[in-house]
Amino acid sequence: MARAENGYTLDSVRQALIRQEDTIVFGLIERSKFPLNFLTYDNNYLQSPGFCGSLIEFVVQHTETAQAKAGRYENPEENPFFPENLWPSLVPSYPFTKFLHSGAASININKSLWKMYFDDLLPMFVASGDDGNYAQTAASDLSLLQAISKRVHYGKFVAEVKFRETPQDYEPLIRAKDREGLMKLLTFKSVEEMVKKRVEKKATLFGQEMSLDSKEKQKFDPSVASRLYEKWVIPLTKEVQVDYLLRRLD
Repeated sequence: MARAENGYTLDSVRQALIRQEDTIVFGLIERSKFPLNFLTYDNNYLQSPGFCGSLIEFVVQHTETAQAKAGRYENPEENPFFPENLWPSLVPSYPFTKFLHSGAASININKSLWKMYFDDLLPMFVASGDDGNYAQTAASDLSLLQAISKRVHYGKFVAEVKFRETPQDYEPLIRAKDREGLMKLLTFKSVEEMVKKRVEKKATLFGQEMSLDSKEKQKFDPSVASRLYEKWVIPLTKEVQVDYLLRRLD
């Protein structure tokens, strides 16, 4: 990713957001290969001494613990779902660009994303049923959850870039704690429509089942990607931006 000497640029964050669309769309398609597999989320299914929770919670917490030891969450672009369970990194630290305001570290809406994912998103595109692939299902969930989380929390970087470009537009609203005014300033309906159309087009392309001797079939409903962005990804990214900006002058 191209960055200016003092951090991220408007072009670099836009390009990052576009690339993250690919990861999210592929994640949706991968998760759609499995049915709901309810036991993945049943608190009574997993039998692990000392652990109380579902298989998905077990997989996410233990994966995040291992990734934390490997230094994943030293990167300010990464936000864990269970920060209270993380271990310190065991690898030498990397000098990541100190681009964000210090208040960024306190912004983590993964609990809301977790609830949205299991209560609203999964029922939207995953077939009912059980094929026994509970571990694979949990791994697929984790990959998609992390991709959505990264995209939403990237709002911190978007907000910082926009603030640095025109601080005179943002400072009065920040000092007035004008959440609604900031939200209006950050909203560009034409851009949002373009993003929704782009992710649906990507889902249409990536979700085709290619065949050499017959017409391609659609193995995934591309409107799911567009609805995910419209209902959650775009609004929650803006919420993160507003939360960040309200701390920007502290």
